[in-house]
Amino acid sequence: MGFDLDGLRRTVAAHGRVARVVIAGIKGSSPREAGAAMLVWDTGQSGTIGGGALEFQATEAARAALQGGGDRLSSHALGPDLGQCCGGRVMLWREIFDADRLSRLENRSVIARPTDGSDMPLAVKRLLAQARGEGIMPVPGLVQGWMVEPVQAPALPVWIWGAGHVGRALVSVLAPLPDVDITWIDTAAERFPEDVPERVTVLPAARPETLMAHAPRDAHHLILTYSHALDLTLCHAALNRGFASAGLIGSATKWARFRKRLGELGHSAQSVGSITCPIGDPTLGKHPQAIAVGVAGRLLGTKAGYTVQQGDRTA
Repeated sequence: MGFDLDGLRRTVAAHGRVARVVIAGIKGSSPREAGAAMLVWDTGQSGTIGGGALEFQATEAARAALQGGGDRLSSHALGPDLGQCCGGRVMLWREIFDADRLSRLENRSVIARPTDGSDMPLAVKRLLAQARGEGIMPVPGLVQGWMVEPVQAPALPVWIWGAGHVGRALVSVLAPLPDVDITWIDTAAERFPEDVPERVTVLPAARPETLMAHAPRDAHHLILTYSHALDLTLCHAALNRGFASAGLIGSATKWARFRKRLGELGHSAQSVGSITCPIGDPTLGKHPQAIAVGVAGRLLGTKAGYTVQQGDRTA
């Protein structure tokens, strides 16, 4: 969780003035954690701070502020004020951004600013020094009247090969996540749906395997095209390129054939074993959305540093 500077840049470029609302602090229970944020502009919004009534009120206030308001720190008792069952209290910090103000945030790993006009306290100076000198990023939140947030780390690169039912389900589940960067590939433009999420890069290519050379070496690949022959070609290309993880959709029989063919193409058994087949969590079933949920859970676990045990591996 951090300040999504790239997302804010894109939104300001598209809509001009944008309000950013972030949970600055929590007492008791809350629908979202400190650092959860949403962006609001005249005709839309993205992200979520959770809690239907809380988010509705915050969105209305943000839109009003875009017409002439400013930054504001506010406190909300979720039970008495909003009728929510959480029962806690949430502090919200709202800022209005345009291109000029956004430019002042460049080249920062931590964004710290006062909510009350006060001078920077020693506690915040220490956090910034730790970030610069030791690479220790602070957790998002209020520190003696200052809102402190680390800039969001580079997104997890996920390359999805195939725009069929499972590919579409994967995109629908993964695209809303703020820390996942999706590249979606298939053999022709007409194979993709008309409405593709804004942050997804679509790459139609008659020979998709030629794009593998452009994938980051730390990418996570999900191979699920309409063609077994193309799946095999992509697995071969991925092994030649290198990856953080790679997953192939298919049965045990398909994977046995692929292991044999990939060995014949010159890949060692250990190298071939780095590809996971099948993908997802088998206990959730084979419905495209169920596969997507299983894959998403494992990807997020990978990003968080969890270890996936042998026998329960997935891309």
